[in-house]
Amino acid sequence: MGPRATASAKAAVAPLTRAQLRALTFKEGEVAGAHEDGIPVQDPKPKEEQRSFPPVSDPACQTTRDIRNGERASTVVFQVFNWKGDIWGGGSTLAAYEDGKAQQAFTQLKQALDSCRSYEGTGWVGKFKSTLTMEQAPDVGNEAVRFRETIPMGPEHSEERNEQFTVVRAGNTIVTFHKLNVDGSASFPADLVNRQVERLQNAQRP
Repeated sequence: MGPRATASAKAAVAPLTRAQLRALTFKEGEVAGAHEDGIPVQDPKPKEEQRSFPPVSDPACQTTRDIRNGERASTVVFQVFNWKGDIWGGGSTLAAYEDGKAQQAFTQLKQALDSCRSYEGTGWVGKFKSTLTMEQAPDVGNEAVRFRETIPMGPEHSEERNEQFTVVRAGNTIVTFHKLNVDGSASFPADLVNRQVERLQNAQRP
């Protein structure tokens, strides 16, 4: 392979645009059991409209939160999932990165998850303490991790917020799926994880 071909092979790939990410989300009728108009796609709020909270107590856990929320990405879109008979629902965060940056971010995520086990922070309902537990990652995408966060809540902490996060790198994108439950545990549907990751991979093929 000559120098020119080598240079061409290493040419930077532009990150997927927000319009492309939106086009790769699920459309009405593609999600079994979802409410009508129950899978809206949302863009991030403008910076001036976002409410900021102080960093959580553990820097490694803050890194985990930043990456699963797409904070370091070039472009992000969110999809909300509201299923019939499930008051808690879930969501996905599709994040596009510049060439090679998704792999870097995912390496940082895995390193952070090696030490992040619990942290304290301040959120919409005030101060909270979260405990993180690793789970078996699905065999999907280029690499994946899965963990669950539990937060005592309610009067005298009589209830427990339980949220599963599945984070997958597909090329230069990272998609995070989260499924919420209270006083129980739930998992984001594997079929939707597989289909969403496949779409992201196909969209990046030359």
